[in-house]
Amino acid sequence: MTKRDVLAAGAAALLIGFGAAAAVAAKDGDKATATIESKSGSKVTGKAEFTEQASGGTKVEIWIENATPGSHGLHLHEKGDCSAPDATSAGAHFNAAGNPHAAPTDAKHHNGDLGNIEADASGTARLAIDVSQITVDTESMGIVGRAVIVHEMADDLQTQPSGNSGTRLACGVIRADHGGHSCARPVGALDLGPIPSGLLSFRIEAKPIRQPPWERL
Repeated sequence: MTKRDVLAAGAAALLIGFGAAAAVAAKDGDKATATIESKSGSKVTGKAEFTEQASGGTKVEIWIENATPGSHGLHLHEKGDCSAPDATSAGAHFNAAGNPHAAPTDAKHHNGDLGNIEADASGTARLAIDVSQITVDTESMGIVGRAVIVHEMADDLQTQPSGNSGTRLACGVIRADHGGHSCARPVGALDLGPIPSGLLSFRIEAKPIRQPPWERL
């Protein structure tokens, strides 16, 4: 085996290793978003972001505006369909675990139970919560392809099946967000001398975390 063959084999091994590492890193940061649109004659709008954590669980951040001041029930629903004027097309609460409705901090609760979001006097609100019983994918506990719903009233966290939280004021379909991972092919990433055709040098390029448009909330 010539020196050139050894270098080529080494470059191929490095490329395979980098590819595997990139796949693991992407899984650690799987992300989904939803644009929350008004329903039932309300003016409530907003945005939701879901980020799967490497340490386990999913970070949920939700922003809304134009809500009446006070508490509003917040849930993930089983169907990613907000087409009905009253958002009933989104179906019931997402409940893959088959548990009763409860608070997200209770041992047993719907996978989609997020509790309440509190709107201030201006009608704006933000909720940030870590949830253990959902994943950012389309598997049995996955929330991609489902919906996030903002309700008219506070969730009492005990009345079955939805906490007596009233009308569905806003709805957003949850979609996978692939914008956070980018690969580029720069020149000279590996200086191994002449490399046979078919082997490409590359680097993984990290992009800054995108700031949500709801930062002002």
